[in-house]
Amino acid sequence: MSKERKKWVSGVSREQLQNDPDVNRIAGALSLRLPTAQLLINRGCTNADKAKIYLEKGEENFYDSLLMKDMDKGAETIIDSVSKKEKIVIYGDYDVDGVTSVCVLYSYLKSKGADVGYFIPSRSGDGYGVSAQAVRKLREDGYDLMITVDTGVTAYNEIEIAKSIGLKAVITDHHECLTELPDAEAVINPKRPDCSYPFKELAGVGVAFKLICAIEVKMNPEDTFFDCVSRVAHEYCDLVAIGTISDIMPVLDENRLIVSYGLDLLNTTERPGISALMKVIQAEGKGTRKNISATFIGFSLAPRLNAAGRIREASIAVELLLSDNMDDAMKLAKEVCEINRERQDEENRITEEAFAKINRFYDIKKNPVIVLDDDSWHHGIIGIVASRITERYNCPAILISFSGSEDGKTGKGSGRSVRGLNLAETLGECSDLLIKYGGHELAAGLTIDRDKLAEFTERINEIARKKLTGELTDTSLEAECELYPSDLNLGQAEEVGLLEPFGTSNPVPLFLVRDMEVTNATAVGDGRHIRYSLNGGGNSITGMYFRKRLPEADIYAGDRVDMMFTLDVNEFLGLRSAQAVIRDIRLTDELYEAEKNNADISSAMEKGLYTDKNPGFRVYVPERNDFIAVYTALKRVLAGCVDETESFTIRSLEKTLAGQGCNVGNVKLRHIIKIFNELCFIKCKSEGKESNEFSVQMLHGSEKTALEKSKLYSRLLENYSGTEHGRK
Repeated sequence: MSKERKKWVSGVSREQLQNDPDVNRIAGALSLRLPTAQLLINRGCTNADKAKIYLEKGEENFYDSLLMKDMDKGAETIIDSVSKKEKIVIYGDYDVDGVTSVCVLYSYLKSKGADVGYFIPSRSGDGYGVSAQAVRKLREDGYDLMITVDTGVTAYNEIEIAKSIGLKAVITDHHECLTELPDAEAVINPKRPDCSYPFKELAGVGVAFKLICAIEVKMNPEDTFFDCVSRVAHEYCDLVAIGTISDIMPVLDENRLIVSYGLDLLNTTERPGISALMKVIQAEGKGTRKNISATFIGFSLAPRLNAAGRIREASIAVELLLSDNMDDAMKLAKEVCEINRERQDEENRITEEAFAKINRFYDIKKNPVIVLDDDSWHHGIIGIVASRITERYNCPAILISFSGSEDGKTGKGSGRSVRGLNLAETLGECSDLLIKYGGHELAAGLTIDRDKLAEFTERINEIARKKLTGELTDTSLEAECELYPSDLNLGQAEEVGLLEPFGTSNPVPLFLVRDMEVTNATAVGDGRHIRYSLNGGGNSITGMYFRKRLPEADIYAGDRVDMMFTLDVNEFLGLRSAQAVIRDIRLTDELYEAEKNNADISSAMEKGLYTDKNPGFRVYVPERNDFIAVYTALKRVLAGCVDETESFTIRSLEKTLAGQGCNVGNVKLRHIIKIFNELCFIKCKSEGKESNEFSVQMLHGSEKTALEKSKLYSRLLENYSGTEHGRK
């Protein structure tokens, strides 16, 4: 119980919902449950009419693509190139946004009879963005026009090279622009300072989508704008939605409409690549999902598509999405999922190693930016692990890998940050120590020499200490409202789904429920996740706690808990049920205080405090029968373990021994384990300063040692038993 609990903000109470007239009016008018009405109010729907429009997504419309700067020039350039039968190449990025951008534009231009190909750089070989080497090679291959998607807006020098060798370029991108733009035929980016397009937060695939809308309008002047855009949206918005969600774009305004269209298409998809991928996911035991959600895309579809570009080649994902043959699509889907399993294994390995380094060597209070390096970490994985570190510790994290460096001295790094520390700007303040860097406020990459690493770590932490004020590790969670245990049902879960699509700026609603009983706790996914069975007021629900090991949560069957969670519909083998996706779970305040009190009593007794003021502490001094009971039960538990060693927390050990009929109490057990360790009956080793876990190994040959030889036991006897040498 040494770890501090996250701060919780409970939100609107269930009792307040019942008494709020606005909540009741909206709920009554639209036949919704009270919590759903509150969610709508939280999203600015102050009356039933606004709530109805929000649910029907009737307030958004697609904007005219030609409002975007250079869109007219870009569309005309491409139409002209198609009409002249020029060779066109689409130059993309290796993440899902880039992959879907390539697929959307390639498929559309193919449908118009264009002579078109695509190129996606290799993460390990070519690196990020447009490269001069690739530009020259594309021209050698006979391409006349290069269209970049999700990249290119900072490729000033590379576009100059393209222009000098006769390769025309149209840039489409959504990243931040530098002062000087590339001298291309067109530079289409809503974030251009001189662009008046009403919505600036399109993904790269969103910009590509707007480009083909513009081309469609120009090529079909007899049709209305609505007809042209509707045709394109119903053909490609599934891919546009996947790219938008995977790139964590805000699901607001035009993006909300794009994702809504896309989800409808995905739930009735006839695209072989998507259908095959869904079949393989189902075969992996993920269940049948008839209603694809933004969350499912973010956590299931996108990671698999992304894995190809991370540890192999992104072209595999492109081939899958472009496939028009189900047999070929199934082969590619299986390959993508196998690559994803490799990615998961590598990610888990690096994550475990990174967390171990943090636990052993890092003091976050002194150094708020976690900088870790290794010679074996995969370049394509360290960004994901940096995200997991930032999520866990709520502080910036930079991971650097020297793997694959020819001289062993040059490392590539990937970092993630938190609000308050603009990572790209901060790296700029360290630019004299870096070979290369770039990125955004919350995510960036770098290249560095090994001999500069120590100085870089010191400087970036010095900068962070000045910029990051307040509690650096504040990991507070804020619920939108509280629920009763009886609210955790399929009907309420389905109503939450009415607010889809969720994503950045429109997050999945977070709820709080109190005083649930844990009836079962099971480690799943090779111990990486937890499945809880929970009961409250006669209502049962399954709670999934992803990326959390049982000892980390330290919650077990028989505990009474409060939890922060999202409410989802789980569909497995044709059965639909409500499921809680747990964000945080903890003992009820009463149980937590009792556990904390046990730890405080144990610590006070070991320090010899309150010997006169607390004669009641005598009941916590273990007797010989207690030692025998614990030793016997522990020996039985460890007998089936490798090397007779197992990891526990105090709570898990107490419950494990209770299962063997040994119930000595929490405080006594704490003392006994330390005394056994001191006398070498067992060997205990802490798993790290950030963990409550410790390993216990059974040792043999010391069973005859007198307990009184323990300094701790003698001190307990003398201070709290009223005897100098202990009791018989």
